[in-house]
Amino acid sequence: MNSNKQRRFSGVFTFCVVLGVIACNSRTIKMHTEKQLTFDKKGHLINHTQIFSPDGKWIVYDTRNDDTKIGSTSTIEMVNIETGEIKELYKTQNQTEFGPGVGAATFSPKEEKVIFIQGIRNASENNPYGFTRRTGVAIALENPGKAIYMDARDILPPFTPGALRGGTHAHSWSGDGEMISFTYNDYVLEQLSKHNSSVKDLRTVGVMFPEKVHVQDDNGTAENNDGQMFSVILTKVKENPKPDTDEIDKAFDECWVGKGGYIKADGKKQRKAIAFQGNVRDKAGNTKTEVFVVDLPENLTQAEDAKPLEGTSSTRPNVPKGVMQRRITFLEQGVQGPRHWLRTSKDGSKVFFLSKDKKGYINAFNVSPNGGEVNQVTFNEFDIQSGINLSPNDRLLAYVANNAVYITDLNTGKSTQISQSFLEKDKPVSAVSWSKEGSRLFYNRFVDGWMQIFSLTL
Repeated sequence: MNSNKQRRFSGVFTFCVVLGVIACNSRTIKMHTEKQLTFDKKGHLINHTQIFSPDGKWIVYDTRNDDTKIGSTSTIEMVNIETGEIKELYKTQNQTEFGPGVGAATFSPKEEKVIFIQGIRNASENNPYGFTRRTGVAIALENPGKAIYMDARDILPPFTPGALRGGTHAHSWSGDGEMISFTYNDYVLEQLSKHNSSVKDLRTVGVMFPEKVHVQDDNGTAENNDGQMFSVILTKVKENPKPDTDEIDKAFDECWVGKGGYIKADGKKQRKAIAFQGNVRDKAGNTKTEVFVVDLPENLTQAEDAKPLEGTSSTRPNVPKGVMQRRITFLEQGVQGPRHWLRTSKDGSKVFFLSKDKKGYINAFNVSPNGGEVNQVTFNEFDIQSGINLSPNDRLLAYVANNAVYITDLNTGKSTQISQSFLEKDKPVSAVSWSKEGSRLFYNRFVDGWMQIFSLTL
């Protein structure tokens, strides 16, 4: 079969499409047609979330053909989901295999703007792209090619409040488009750890919000940059967490809780909150991943006494005054499965994650952001192989399993395979994303060794 043509195949299903919503019934219909959107012999890697323009017509992607190769990737593009037209949004200057590199692009839900990772401008063989050497750069669609530096960077003491001293990653916009969350690694502590084994650069989670930050001159090294946003770290991490406590040494793969927060146990509205995965130690001292929530105060620019937001030469940045961090799961085996970012329902009442069920299969579960009972929501007797995404109406969950695209109806727990099962080399990779109206699914898979973008219309 020609890999550049739509693949047609048939199968047995028990669902129908009504206004973009899948409802179970007894009808048997043919399996859906997969449509290939990109064909160029290069990578077309879509992010795990927020890949659509506000009007839903364009998908943003980077040109990686291997998700570990951000440092050697030069271009951010977008493709029209109806016509296949491709537009270049940004291309790095002086690109080499060592950087600067770009990748992991996400669209604002409100503006015609994307943000993505870019390595530090002075990347070289001696100072390559890395976890602590990257930042968030945005592009307005009306002005492609012009970099907007979002988070400020200042690695020279005295450090600047609102600026970071390392690298941001996995940028995700809040539902109202006001803030952007990210994971963070600290360059200053990374360098200090080379001489002091008691210090470690620990991954953590933060947010940025609109407030320009100006940093000091870096003597022409291109290490520092001003930013359009004020950045803070939100999660407390520490070296050597105590066993059987809520202390963590890593915070990662977060998501915003709801489009506009959630209702707390006392009935009050929490306007902004982030759910994240945190690594704790069990009673035996073994690392285990649990789900945490951090509630954000209205003012994120106030520091606690003697704990500057920007940190010091020997301490990492501190969380703002009023930030509350809570563990909400106490799982026997912890969060497990392929790398995935947490997901929440739009009202914020449920946080979704992957773990092993009692039969040993990787399935999806959810829990309230207030903690409490953990509920299994998929019941497959095979492993989920990818990240997960909720449909716009929160009724369906999409993912990859058995080298195919699956959906699960969360009301019934029924899972349905909606694409053929591919060979290992051709299987869908990364997460499956829903279109804005919920009638189509978009994902990556390889064709003749190149990562392409495909869609399925339900």
